[in-house]
Amino acid sequence: MHFSKTTVLLCLAAALAGNTFAADPEQPAPVKIGVAGAHSGDLASYGIPTMRAAQLVAEAVNAKGGIQVELLIEDDTCKPEVAANTAAKLVSAGAKMVIGHICSGATKAALPIYTEADVIVISPSATDSDLTLSGKYPTFHRTIAPNNAQAAAIAKFTADTLKARKIAIIHDKGDYGKGLAEDAREEIRKGALAEVVLFEGITPGAMDYSAIVQKIKMARADAVIYGGYHPEASKVVTLMRKRQMKTLFVSDDGVKDETFLKVAGKYAEGVYATGPADVSENRVTKQYRQAYADKYGEEPGAFFDNAVAAAIALTNAAEKAEKFDVKGLKEALRTKIAVTPFGEIKFDERGDATGVGYTMYTVKEGKFEQVK
Repeated sequence: MHFSKTTVLLCLAAALAGNTFAADPEQPAPVKIGVAGAHSGDLASYGIPTMRAAQLVAEAVNAKGGIQVELLIEDDTCKPEVAANTAAKLVSAGAKMVIGHICSGATKAALPIYTEADVIVISPSATDSDLTLSGKYPTFHRTIAPNNAQAAAIAKFTADTLKARKIAIIHDKGDYGKGLAEDAREEIRKGALAEVVLFEGITPGAMDYSAIVQKIKMARADAVIYGGYHPEASKVVTLMRKRQMKTLFVSDDGVKDETFLKVAGKYAEGVYATGPADVSENRVTKQYRQAYADKYGEEPGAFFDNAVAAAIALTNAAEKAEKFDVKGLKEALRTKIAVTPFGEIKFDERGDATGVGYTMYTVKEGKFEQVK
């Protein structure tokens, strides 16, 4: 059994709040919520904001004096083979609910373990359509729209708004990236939006992407749709621009990240990427973004708002469920409104949240700006 330093500190804070919780035998045991995601490695910029969102929500819930939350934090580095072990650790430690995982491949690897153990899971960022549409994972939920919705938005924007007639689609071969690429290809074909002149996977972590860039050039593509994460996207777009290619580059929420801007630098300019809708004017958003800035001295990163929504939804369900078991918690998630950065949300029978969607962003002067 493994507990992080953060877990211990949060437990101590919960015990000290009001000075009565730990000492009063009449008080119920704390609600154990796992937090799983990439807290190290190339994709930590996705996982750390989620971990901190869970911590901030837990602190707010514990301060109210109602249910008490104990966080069990595990790093899966966004790798499927690590995620399965992480899930087993969290189940063994007594987690009945989990915020995570972050990457779709890691989520899919962990879900059979949670399903078997009747653990409720809410991911702020795992968008693989199969996770909810297949019906294989009855305890899984998410506070982000699935890939098929994202792919439809990307395909329509690329063809209709950017007027691309020849589109190259590339992906990183993973559950998330390949799934999105396949969905985008199907949207384009179904709507006869454009011609797909190239569809190919690349190898994550490769030193040189010259071959795929040359294929894009030879295909005379007006635009590239890329399914995957920022490390590969930054390398591909940098190489394209160094070769004087003006081909439009359109990607997903795996690329809409500050790290992409830092790594790609000036070559990020003009890149398009989808992301969760801008909710900066929402009261709950302002509250938690300010708390984040006060505590960490910086702006929160990718999927922070979605993670706040996941943590609020879980704690809300734990508070309002008629019975604290998988059936009671699922019913509460479907029927009890949670007030989140995305407004008032509930979850449908498949586990998808109502009222969340995608917005298109573009890089202007080194920053992602919402496309008007």
